[in-house]
Amino acid sequence: MPHELDETAALRGAGLRVTRPRVAVLRAVHDAPHADARAIVDQVRRELPAVSRQAIFDCLNTFAELGLLRRIQPAGSAARYELRVGDNHHHLVCRECGAVSDVDCSVGAAPCLEPALDPAALGPQAGGFVVDEAEVIYWGRCARCAAAAAPSPA
Repeated sequence: MPHELDETAALRGAGLRVTRPRVAVLRAVHDAPHADARAIVDQVRRELPAVSRQAIFDCLNTFAELGLLRRIQPAGSAARYELRVGDNHHHLVCRECGAVSDVDCSVGAAPCLEPALDPAALGPQAGGFVVDEAEVIYWGRCARCAAAAAPSPA
């Protein structure tokens, strides 16, 4: 289970009022890292049945904009949310079941990868571009799916 979360301190530190829906959304993301919005809505509504889907989406968007949580969206997948922010980590995604796992960057500090930004080749928008983050997704099969796909010994 992830580290303990002080929802009140996190919200106040971001300049937000502490409300029951905001606390419930942070707790849901804390309890289920890499959950999609549908799973977060379900979790929050178990705690606060009357909260609207839109209020939960608004919380997720606000928290992502303020850096309280990170939104990732692997190709072909719904956006997923996590509280692990600002530490230059990447993700493993299973092609079969869609499971997402964190993996620390093996290269170093952000942005950890340097693109070849040749202004002559990329046009004027590349000139002066400052990269501050690189998002890497490793695709493959999780252990469970790989084992299920392995041929049985004869």
